[in-house]
Amino acid sequence: MWRKTKIFMEMIKIEHTLFALPFAFMGALIGSVVTVHHLPSWAQIGWILLAMVGARSAAMGINRIVDKVFDAKNPRTAMRAIPAGLISSKEAIIFVIISFILLFVAAANLNPICVKLLPIAVFFLVFYSYTKRFTWACHIFLGAAIALAPLGGWVAVTGEITWTAMAFYVGIVFWLAGFDVIYACQDVDFDRKEGLHSIPARFGIPKALKLARLFHVITAAGLLSLYFLTELTWLYLLGVLLSFALLFYEHFIVKPNDLSRVNTAFFTMNSTLSVGMFVFTLIDLVVFAT
Repeated sequence: MWRKTKIFMEMIKIEHTLFALPFAFMGALIGSVVTVHHLPSWAQIGWILLAMVGARSAAMGINRIVDKVFDAKNPRTAMRAIPAGLISSKEAIIFVIISFILLFVAAANLNPICVKLLPIAVFFLVFYSYTKRFTWACHIFLGAAIALAPLGGWVAVTGEITWTAMAFYVGIVFWLAGFDVIYACQDVDFDRKEGLHSIPARFGIPKALKLARLFHVITAAGLLSLYFLTELTWLYLLGVLLSFALLFYEHFIVKPNDLSRVNTAFFTMNSTLSVGMFVFTLIDLVVFAT
């Protein structure tokens, strides 16, 4: 049982939760303080965590099921759980169903609007896995799906979607899309061979990296806008400036002719950025806004 659990956790890359979960909590924190002028309750945080686990697990499970044929052909992904025969497609489908049930239960315990918006969230979580088959904008669809975590955190505690929430959402969409473009540079030859679509496959690696930089400029604008649209203080602004430095370094270490540090740029820099932004935001709100 423990061995099978470890395989499922590896299948959904549980460590990559560090990308979106801190921003989900960050959305809940800012939305709650801005709207009702106090921090979210522990119960709300718990249900947001469960919703995040359910949504992300379902999305990754669907992605692994949908891409199993391509994963088996790609040397970089051939040892993933399904193509390696460690998990059957039937087991993965059951896992996805259970994950969606967790998401529904969490949404029902958070806010009525969360249940009403759930079909939209489920659509994005399912649809993005198919976008590589027909559009190089698949990275933006991925960002739009995963960035529902911070937007969902905001909506869960406020019951509404504001322009400030959307500015935050758009910033995270392009943060995710930007580093996914960097990650996809590893598979440019495979994608072209198999007829899959991505920005690196369509435009080449040099232009793809330039577009990734542009995406992260939008991210920088989105994060900075919260400083002006809310009551966040200089402490949050310091966190934003540090995140700018991380984004700059992320692009500095990945070159068109040298992709050896893609994993450092993809995982280390971005997980540090998300956790760091959450910590600075939390301290800011606890010290100055409550």
